Order: sequence, then structure tokens, then C-alpha cells
Amino acid sequence: MMNIALYKREMKGSVKLLIIFSAIITMYVSVIIYMYDPEMMKTLDNFIEVMPELMASVGMKANAGNLLGFMVSYLYGFILLVFPMLFCILRANALIAKYVDTGAMALLVAAPVKRRTIAFTQMKVLVSGIFLLLIYSTIVELICAKSGFPGELDITELFMLNGGLLCLHLFIGSICFFASCLFSDTKYSIAFGAGIPAFMYVLQMLANVGGDAENAKYFTCFTLFDAEGIIARENSAIAGALVLFIGAVILYALGIFVFEKKDLQI
Repeated sequence: MMNIALYKREMKGSVKLLIIFSAIITMYVSVIIYMYDPEMMKTLDNFIEVMPELMASVGMKANAGNLLGFMVSYLYGFILLVFPMLFCILRANALIAKYVDTGAMALLVAAPVKRRTIAFTQMKVLVSGIFLLLIYSTIVELICAKSGFPGELDITELFMLNGGLLCLHLFIGSICFFASCLFSDTKYSIAFGAGIPAFMYVLQMLANVGGDAENAKYFTCFTLFDAEGIIARENSAIAGALVLFIGAVILYALGIFVFEKKDLQI
């Protein structure tokens, strides 16, 4: 069902973005992990006390009990949410909608390849990019933790945590992919594919602050990624990750179906 030639070509097209976001993630992950020491944690906690609402909005909390808790507080509320999300937005739009908008899709559909195969292949490119980015992030985390604080990181819990993070980004990617398949104009594809995840992240920021805005958590997919709950092996947190994965499968399938049936007008 997958076209190997198209897959290889599009994966080459993903390399530049993957390198850029990998470099950004490497910088932030290494800096944050190496900041894990009593004095630096005290300084960061002071920042949180001075600006509690601002720090809470991006998931930062004081008094982390261990290295992984410190990483959850300072990496999994913003850095490892936003940058993979940006990759999903940029890559998904380029895989389908941009081809249709520029007329280049005519070359693909003119080949003896089914539309379903084209869409499935492009979906695989996006999913592969997400996998590679998160696998790389995990490797960087392991290297930094092992070199800086040997024996302090629970590897099993890190794998569980990043498994939940993968489910979240697969879901975000599915929203972007569906929008790319649904719209033939890149401005609408980006508006919906980028707008929906970005809006949900803003809602999550509001919910993190608490108070009257806490109910915003019911309108964002980010609530289903409960990093602390996953580490604690809470059933509700694991169920949330599973819901994200199932939702991703459904949206990817819908995107392929929509692309197969739509009038491309090319």
C-alpha cells in the first residue's frame, strides 16, 4: 500500500526540518538536565515563586523530587510539546495541501499509483518523522542524564513517559494531516492544521494557571497527556494516552479517505 520511491523522496524532504528541530531539542534538553543540582533548583524555584502563574502556564512546578520529576517540570510542559508540534504542522501541510495548491499533485496522481497509496505514503512520512524526533529526544535525555547524573534516571519511567508523549504528537500530527487532506489551499490547511493544536495549547496554558480558567482543560487534547500520572502508572493517565493513540488512528484514516474521495480540480 506504500509507495517506496515516494516515501524515500519525502523522507529526504523531512531531513532539514528534523535536523533543525533536533538541534533545538538537543540544546534545551542538555541545558535543562545539566541544571539539575540543588543550587540551580533553588534558583528556578525562586523564579516560580516570583512568577507562579507564568511558570504554571507552561507546566513548570517547584520542588521536583528527582531527576525525572525535574525533567517533567521543565521539559514536558513546553519544550517537548511545542517543537515537535511545530514539526507536525510544517511537515503535514507540505505533504498533501502544498502539492495540491501548487498543482504538483497532478504529477503524483498521473502516475499509476492509487490516491490511497499516495495519502498513506505521505502519512507514513509524517509518522516516521514524529517517531524519529521523539526517539532522538529520548536518546539525548539518556545520554545527558547518564553523563551528568549516573544512576538517577529511571529508564523504564522515561520510556513510559515518552510513549505517552508519542501518542500526543501522533494525535497532533493526525489533526494537521487531516486538515492537509481536507483543504486544497495551504492557507486553510495551515489555519486549521496549525490553529487547532495551537489553540488547544493556549487553553492548556490557561488551565494550568488554575482558578476560573481551569475548566479549559476539558477542551484540549494536552490534558490527556498526564506526564506525572504516567510516571506514577495511574490508570487514568495510561487511558488518556490510549485515547490519544486511538484518536490519531481515526483521524489519519479519515484524512486518507477524504483525500481519496475529494475533487482535486487539477
